[in-house]
Amino acid sequence: MDRGNQSVVSEFILWGLSQSQSVQALLFVVFLTLYLFIVSGNTVIIVLITTDRHLHSPMYFLLANLSFIDMCLSSNTTPKMISDFLRENKTISFSGCMSQIFFAHCIAGGEMMLLVAMAYDRYVAICKPLHYFTIMNLKRCSGLVLVSWTTGFIHAMSHLLVIVELPFCGPKEIDSFFCDMPLVIKLACMDSHDLDILMNADCGVVATACFILLLISYTYIIITIRQSSKAGASKALSTCSAHITVVMVFFVPCLFIYVCPLNIIWLDKFLAVFYSVFTPLLNPAIYTLRNKEMKNAMKRFINNHLGPKGNL
Repeated sequence: MDRGNQSVVSEFILWGLSQSQSVQALLFVVFLTLYLFIVSGNTVIIVLITTDRHLHSPMYFLLANLSFIDMCLSSNTTPKMISDFLRENKTISFSGCMSQIFFAHCIAGGEMMLLVAMAYDRYVAICKPLHYFTIMNLKRCSGLVLVSWTTGFIHAMSHLLVIVELPFCGPKEIDSFFCDMPLVIKLACMDSHDLDILMNADCGVVATACFILLLISYTYIIITIRQSSKAGASKALSTCSAHITVVMVFFVPCLFIYVCPLNIIWLDKFLAVFYSVFTPLLNPAIYTLRNKEMKNAMKRFINNHLGPKGNL
């Protein structure tokens, strides 16, 4: 099919999460509130880590980058979803749809690699503590963040260059609240079965490789913790349990959406919402509520900027 037929579809129609106006009004309030918590929670983490010298360490440098990625991940789809709750015609332009696909995979690929970098950081801190600051210097940390974004960019471009060339000439309704890659591929005027498998395999390679690296890293860490003293093991285990929780919260929905799709519409929507809204919301809570240093940094920030001295 020639490229001239592709110009027939200039926009797509998003079905969203519900067709009921009353339900959409409720969802608007709920998701607007959640999105404000996402932005404010992750912004607080970035500000605390940037301004508090007690948090100027490799682990918190990577955590600040994770908070930034989480905000980007949610901002790619959530504002559009929230605004569509108030619209009767939920449309998105072809270029806007392609942008959502690109940034969804760029950010997700970057976050996967960043979680691997954070696991490596904990591995060095616990398994090679005497060499920690030599190995995890600023140059190494910056390099890990750069590799994360580069991996995400290459991963996203590999999808975008294929999808943007597909012939879209007829169906344009997407039963979701954003342009999800598998759903967009199904709209192409061609037999997309093999392509869908190929794209899922591409996602599977990245996700599975990162997940295996994470499993290996945390296995070594847990073995080392079990062999160390109780005093040091308690703090290390608390930190690692927070990391492992974040990994599971991020990877489980991702694996079921792209690697092993269940093709159950309501479940796919739930996983997509969990992945793009609840994961960025839970990360700040997990790292602040379970982290004594973050709590102390919050108290110092409040005392310095909002306390009696800060009001003078």
